[in-house]
Amino acid sequence: MTQERTSNNMFTFYGDSPTVNRVGYGAMQLAGRDGDKLVWGPPRDVDGAVALLREVVASGVNHIDTSDFYGPHITNQIIRKALAPYPEDLVIATKVGARRGDDGSWIPDSSRDGLTAAVHDNLRNLGRDVLDIVNLRLMFSIYQPAEGSIEAPITLLAELQQQGLIRHIGLSNATPLQVKEARRIAPIVCIQNQYNLAHRGDDAFIDDLNLDGIAYVPFFPLGGFSPLQSETLSRAASRLDATPMQVALAWLLQRSPNILVIPGTSSVDHFHENLKAATLHIPAEVLAELDAVPNKQAAASSASHR
Repeated sequence: MTQERTSNNMFTFYGDSPTVNRVGYGAMQLAGRDGDKLVWGPPRDVDGAVALLREVVASGVNHIDTSDFYGPHITNQIIRKALAPYPEDLVIATKVGARRGDDGSWIPDSSRDGLTAAVHDNLRNLGRDVLDIVNLRLMFSIYQPAEGSIEAPITLLAELQQQGLIRHIGLSNATPLQVKEARRIAPIVCIQNQYNLAHRGDDAFIDDLNLDGIAYVPFFPLGGFSPLQSETLSRAASRLDATPMQVALAWLLQRSPNILVIPGTSSVDHFHENLKAATLHIPAEVLAELDAVPNKQAAASSASHR
């Protein structure tokens, strides 16, 4: 892990993109639920979702993460209702590479027709002439990055970029080799992978991306914690008079200057709690304890098998 820690709360994407607040907002939770169908249909309180989005932007957040397969279509339509005409400095990043089945399933679709339709769906439902960032969600394995060539879908997105429909291209659920392959075809501005205090498989990857000025946007900041890891995080939060989520987000922001966080919530109060992570400083002794979280879990697991 790099030893550099940063308090810089802004990041500029590659090229002519605006500078964004490193604490953004993930819009997935704006969609509703229909029985076992998650991220499906409208929320119970559409007006509340609209008010939340307006508060997000009014609070200085200018990086929103979404996808037209949230809902499907619903989340983008709510974003349009709440924020159009859009502020000039607002960056909306969306994802393509999957579609939703009638049963709520997430179906991989990186075909030319599927990606082209997805880009146009995002444009239409967001009410935009061009998409700021389109992340290709790779689904060779749904739950973690897995190798596989992405030449064909990236070539298609590059063609749509040439047509003026996409400003920038990113990848989600990607490996370093896939990033290298994609960058031979088009510039890549960001990577979205699972990464947090407990799951640090991308440590070296993040450092390499930082050297190239590529943003790393981790999702699931509290995902997959063991009881021991959660206890360590909660203890640190208590010492800092903060919530575990605030500490988890602040740790990410101090981890590397190219990390952007996109915590999602449907609550205005929780949104403001998350935003405070940008100003939460984790002192060196607490940082060292948090950095050791994966090692503690490994040691505990080894002891339990003796």
